[in-house]
Amino acid sequence: MLSKDFFLALEDLEKEKGIPQEQFIEMLEIALAAANKRQTGEISGVKIKLIPEKKTIKFYATREVVEEVTEPGKQISLADAKEIKKSYKVGDIIANEIMPTKDFGRIAAQTAKQVIMQRMKEIEKANMLNEFEDKEGELLTCVVRKIDDVNVYVEMGANQMEGVLLQKDQVPGEKYELNQKIKVFVKRVKNTGKSTQVLVSRTSTGLVKRLFENEVPEIRQGIVQIKSIAREAGQRTKIAIYSEDPQIDPIGTCVGPKGVRVNAVVSELGGEKIDIIPWSENPLEFIAKALSPAKVLKVFALEEENSARAIVPDDKLSLAIGRDGQNARLAVKLTGWKIDVKSESSVATEETEE
Repeated sequence: MLSKDFFLALEDLEKEKGIPQEQFIEMLEIALAAANKRQTGEISGVKIKLIPEKKTIKFYATREVVEEVTEPGKQISLADAKEIKKSYKVGDIIANEIMPTKDFGRIAAQTAKQVIMQRMKEIEKANMLNEFEDKEGELLTCVVRKIDDVNVYVEMGANQMEGVLLQKDQVPGEKYELNQKIKVFVKRVKNTGKSTQVLVSRTSTGLVKRLFENEVPEIRQGIVQIKSIAREAGQRTKIAIYSEDPQIDPIGTCVGPKGVRVNAVVSELGGEKIDIIPWSENPLEFIAKALSPAKVLKVFALEEENSARAIVPDDKLSLAIGRDGQNARLAVKLTGWKIDVKSESSVATEETEE
């Protein structure tokens, strides 16, 4: 601990781990006090003075001047203190430089290492929590560091925090490689007590929202609003947008010149299809738009709350429903309404029978 390397280590700890030197000195004081207790059975105050220019450290045993001693290792009576120096008074701290014995140095090194490592872990954990506690719901670029049979582990932030991409948060069919840079959505920062775990996602609708915010300045500025998003990751996303400014074309704004903005999002999502839908405060009108790219002839509300029927041309029925019902299913998620999609001829037949 008394070598020149110690001072270099202090600088490295502050630079790489984000641990201020002052905090490290506090750790050393605790460690040395613990080492002293282990050797003598008493807890005495230990102060450390660094002399960087000489690359040396001085150790001091400290005792507080009191009227009556209740903690012998930490206190000295006023009468005894005055024998050392007449000007001492109650409350003063007497510091005596100590030269650790070889035995004390060995015990101190062992004990200090244990205490310091523990405190370093605590401080690193606190630093990571401080860095990531406000990152929930944010978009981060990270690096893939480990892949097992189920999960993908990524590294992010200045403190190289580990994030976990669980299987359910991975896009089906998407392949990940070591050292690959990917963008993820921070779902949750979980403090388990022993460690901090950051859960990230590639399947969340939040990822799509943040990607559009990155690509479309008007969304970041609030000129264009994202009202809702429905997504089946890796296949298709529907995003409903709106602008209170009649001079703004929200769809054109999100698509961008020659499709550059939406294409950037599609590229980041691995080619996932994106339908940009104009939002409407009229739910029936919104439902008609949500079934895009199919043309809808009419939408009317049913007796059941938030339930509607959409009528489409016969040749557009399969398009409105989509493969395996995906288009209709996403429209339901986007609007929050149950939607019964019917062809024009089937509705006419029902009416005739009635």
